[in-house]
Amino acid sequence: SLAALNNSDTRMAGCFLTGIPGLEHLHVWLSIPFCAMYVAALAGNGTLICVILSQPSLHEPMYIFLSMLAGADVLLSTSTMPKALANFWLGSSHISFDGCLTQMFFIHFLFVADSAVLLAMAFDRYVAICCPLRYATILTSTAIGKIVAATLTRSFIIMFPSIFLLKHLHYCRINIIAHTFCEHMGIAHLSCSGISINVWYGLAAALLSTGLDIILISVSYIHILRAVFCLPSRDARSKALSTCGSHVCVILLFYIPALFSVFAYRFGGRHIPRYVHILLANLYVIIPPTLNPIIYGVRTKQILEGAKQMFSNFTKESR
Repeated sequence: SLAALNNSDTRMAGCFLTGIPGLEHLHVWLSIPFCAMYVAALAGNGTLICVILSQPSLHEPMYIFLSMLAGADVLLSTSTMPKALANFWLGSSHISFDGCLTQMFFIHFLFVADSAVLLAMAFDRYVAICCPLRYATILTSTAIGKIVAATLTRSFIIMFPSIFLLKHLHYCRINIIAHTFCEHMGIAHLSCSGISINVWYGLAAALLSTGLDIILISVSYIHILRAVFCLPSRDARSKALSTCGSHVCVILLFYIPALFSVFAYRFGGRHIPRYVHILLANLYVIIPPTLNPIIYGVRTKQILEGAKQMFSNFTKESR
């Protein structure tokens, strides 16, 4: 049947996702941590969103951005993990060509949106620490609405052209993607026409969105650190540093595997084994969603208090 499918056009036949090349014999074992992390990500982020929405004391810019991050994380892990787990457990590796494009669009769209939310959170901390008196006038509900709209618009504008670029390629009979999910370059490599436009567009999109975000986040943290070390009391300094510390952890968790994946795909082809690429690509869509609620929930007193409040209200009502 594979041979018959190979003889027809990839667009008609769809694609086959191999999972993690070279580690097929470990698929069932690998699925256990992936499934555990996915369940933890859904539970943790779901709880975080419920706590923030249900507690009026948490309706502040910092927590609104945090609930956006949690929402994007749930969607990012859900756009990849169920298909990967179905592949690991049931061997259901087939995906239609349009299904593959749709998955690719959502993964990259949510990744760019996640990055913008991290930038918004860094800006929020910058205003809170560097211009505390103007905080309420700068981060108004209108400003937050504009940030949300800008985040979604930018992600859409950056990712939409890649669908057309992939649709315009000429596909032959190759329809096997050595990955657990559909990525822009993974689909482009199936084509038998030149893909240099895709390579350069993908690189430019990554540098102009996430690359720019990383630079702006770094600049805001340099200003934050300078302001923190000028604070008179040690108590205020340690409080500001602990809030920023958890932010920096989340930022590094998000960007390091993702950037490694982007550059390894383009430049490290021969030196880095395929399964290392694929494992890292899976880690950047599942590890931040799993750990963010823990990092923020445990390190932020207001969220812990909010959670206690929410659960005590819930138990009172259920009685």
